[in-house]
Amino acid sequence: MKADWSDLYRAVYPDLVRFLHAKVWDGERAQELAQEVFVRALREERPPERPRSWLFTVAANLARDEARTVLRRKKHLVLLKGEMSEHTGGTPAEELEARERRDGVRRALGSLGERDREVLLLWDAGLNYGEISEQTGLAVGAIGTTLARARRRLVEAYHGGEREDVARP
Repeated sequence: MKADWSDLYRAVYPDLVRFLHAKVWDGERAQELAQEVFVRALREERPPERPRSWLFTVAANLARDEARTVLRRKKHLVLLKGEMSEHTGGTPAEELEARERRDGVRRALGSLGERDREVLLLWDAGLNYGEISEQTGLAVGAIGTTLARARRRLVEAYHGGEREDVARP
């Protein structure tokens, strides 16, 4: 059976961009990587059995390659290339609060282990337990527990970062 890439593109592209953005923290680069995923899909001689899962596997690999490139270039673990260019349209105080919240989430997500971060990002991108299992190599039955623990660690890391911000003069 041949995959209908145009329908798949319309259905999956926004989730891929969001998934990649959470990995590279650059909206423009996330869009470029998502398009590269589809370029690679169109070059495949044999369509994958599970196209959506395959697309996220390719996206994760591209994001990993991107991270290695950034690490080599910058020689440190900071993967943030720039600020998100979202404009909340609120007051300056509301925009500042939203930016601080995003930065806190970014720091908290960055403090998680690779497996926790990967599972959370895949779930957020809309993959089901089976697809997450394929992507990560975890047993399907372990995905729910892993997600629950990862969420708890994310919340703890986020609130721990808030306490550090308050403690700074």
